[in-house]
Amino acid sequence: MKETDREAVATAVQRVAGMLQRPDQLDKVEQYRRREARKKASVEARLKAAIQSQLDGVRTGLSQLHNALNDVKDIQQSLADVSKDWRQSINTIESLKDVKDAVVQHSQLAAAVENLKNIFSVPEIVRETQDLIEQGALLQAHRKLMDLECSRDGLMYEQYRMDSGNTRDMTLIHGYFGSTQGLSDELAKQLWMVLQRSLVTVRRDPTLLVSVVRIIEREEKIDRRILDRKKQTGFVPPGRPKSWKEKMFAILERTVTTRIEGTQADTRESDKMWLVRHLEIIRKYVLDDLIIAKNLMVQCFPPHYEIFKNLLNMYHQALSTRMQELASEDLEANEIVSLLTWVLNTYTSMEMMGNVELAPEVDVSTLEPLLSPHVVSELLDTYMSTLTSNIIAWLRKALETDRKDWVKETEPEADQDGYYQTTLPAIVFQMFEQNLQVAAQISEDLKTKVLVLCLQQMNSFLSRYKDEVQLYKEDHLRNRQHPHCYVQYMIAVINNCQTFKESIVSLKRKYLRNGVEEGASLSQPNMDGILDAIAKEGCGSLLEEVFMDLEQHLNELMTKKWLLGSNAVDIICVTVEDYFNDFAKIKKPYKKRMTAEAHRRVVVEYLRAAMQKRISFRSAEERKEGAEKMVREAEQLRFLFRKLASGFGEDVDGYCDTIIAVAEVIKLTDPSLLYLEVSTLVSKYPDIRDDHIGALLALRGDTNRDMKQTIVETLEQGPTQASPGYVPIFREIAVPGLNVAKLLK
Repeated sequence: MKETDREAVATAVQRVAGMLQRPDQLDKVEQYRRREARKKASVEARLKAAIQSQLDGVRTGLSQLHNALNDVKDIQQSLADVSKDWRQSINTIESLKDVKDAVVQHSQLAAAVENLKNIFSVPEIVRETQDLIEQGALLQAHRKLMDLECSRDGLMYEQYRMDSGNTRDMTLIHGYFGSTQGLSDELAKQLWMVLQRSLVTVRRDPTLLVSVVRIIEREEKIDRRILDRKKQTGFVPPGRPKSWKEKMFAILERTVTTRIEGTQADTRESDKMWLVRHLEIIRKYVLDDLIIAKNLMVQCFPPHYEIFKNLLNMYHQALSTRMQELASEDLEANEIVSLLTWVLNTYTSMEMMGNVELAPEVDVSTLEPLLSPHVVSELLDTYMSTLTSNIIAWLRKALETDRKDWVKETEPEADQDGYYQTTLPAIVFQMFEQNLQVAAQISEDLKTKVLVLCLQQMNSFLSRYKDEVQLYKEDHLRNRQHPHCYVQYMIAVINNCQTFKESIVSLKRKYLRNGVEEGASLSQPNMDGILDAIAKEGCGSLLEEVFMDLEQHLNELMTKKWLLGSNAVDIICVTVEDYFNDFAKIKKPYKKRMTAEAHRRVVVEYLRAAMQKRISFRSAEERKEGAEKMVREAEQLRFLFRKLASGFGEDVDGYCDTIIAVAEVIKLTDPSLLYLEVSTLVSKYPDIRDDHIGALLALRGDTNRDMKQTIVETLEQGPTQASPGYVPIFREIAVPGLNVAKLLK
């Protein structure tokens, strides 16, 4: 206590010191004293109240314990009295055994007397019940059946109570009421027949269905009562429990399964569309049945039966089983598509489970999938494998058909713009479109996979297409008279390349809608390069046709005949223009390249003729005449190719300027300026070689050894840098049997 007092004093001193830290706080000492006095009084009051409460609780507890002790003593005394009385009455109870047996016998006899009328009238009741069942009066029949069963069960129960081991009497009673079980079975058959046709019955005669449900509900109540009595007595009448409610749902489930399986009216042998018809019939039947169940059947069953929910589950399970069976069959590709489309889309769509007439009882988001993901994956793998084989076969057949068209005697068809074309691109991409549209009905993922497959097979197909075009060209070169429309069909092949490119872009744009799919498409082979190669090969083949016809006239260039007035260039221009009238049927991108290539090749052949030592001018007059003729023909060619390239927006003058530049070297009259003129030519065309200059000097026919040596040494100082965009033209011109060393000799 002293320690506590000291702590209290120390705490008080600390608080007072905290209150009186400034002189002006001394004026409030009295105020502080009163506040602390109030706090002290409040604490003391709470302490007194708490102590008083504890004391009251202790007092109450002691009182209750005292009362409990008295009660225990009273109970102990009562138990002693009961034990004493029980010992004294043992002998009395044993002497009443005969009375007990008499009571039991009286009870049995009373039951027999009570049921005596029913016992004697059993055969009559059986006949009446049978007649009622045959007449369809099921409720009345069931009422009489219940009376028979009640009499039988009552007698058997009393016999069981009297002597449960007496099987002879039990058998006798059971045999006397033997017809009762047969009536029960016959009534059950009638009930099951009604339930099997419940969807029809509920529309024609809903009262009959209600009667069936009432009978089943009565039997359920009897079953529950008998099972409760079994727990007390161990007695169960024969044929119980009937469990008709459970059997009812089993009958409905079997009926639903039979209805689903019975919708297949055709086979693949009799109708290629058998599965589509089968699935459509299932859709219609299931939707109609569930609407009837929701609107009519629920009114005939007690709410706790949850008849619509149970029927929905039955139909879903039956459909799942049927879909599994169909999936396990050897389905064709189109049948797999039909099945998956129905399972993944149609089933949950507005046309079936998502129908507004089934809402809100049917929530499609809660329905389990009809097919497991594993089965769906297997079907998709099978579909992709079959589709791959089909696409390969379709593409091969399409190419074979197109190849046969190439040798026809008639020209190919033209599109609305007048460009030649064959049906190959339309056939190929119509096939791709059909398969992609089908895949899109199933899932976005399958659509992407099918698009990737189409692009992969397209890549392989274009390689075969390229090979076929090459063989077509080689066959024609062996006999240029065959095929008759070679040029026209080669033009169609070139145009097909452009159509293929446009169709591929359109296909990707249509079926690749998001970034993820677009990223996936980047991994596909680049088919533009293959198509450009095919088109380039085709254009080159057509130009070969042109230059084979021009060969004779090109050989006349830069010869004595040419100098004396040959019209070879006129014929060349007419021939080229005539061919390009046919080439007008080539689509613009390739026609543009082809025109530029023809222009370049004509100029190259012209320059090659100048480098072939076909002529050597003997005088300045001849050089002037030859150079002027070259300039005129260059302008003639320029005019031709300007005309052919009109609409392309291309500068076509550069190639012909090369002929004019060479003509300027030949035309030069002052040999002292030849070095400067050749240097200008070399700086303008850096791919020109020393053998080209040698051939050019030989063509002039007036350069001496020193001049040739100076010019060649100038060339050997290093090549001139080409200007940006310069296209080499002398590189592919070979000078046969001419070298600088020989010239210098």
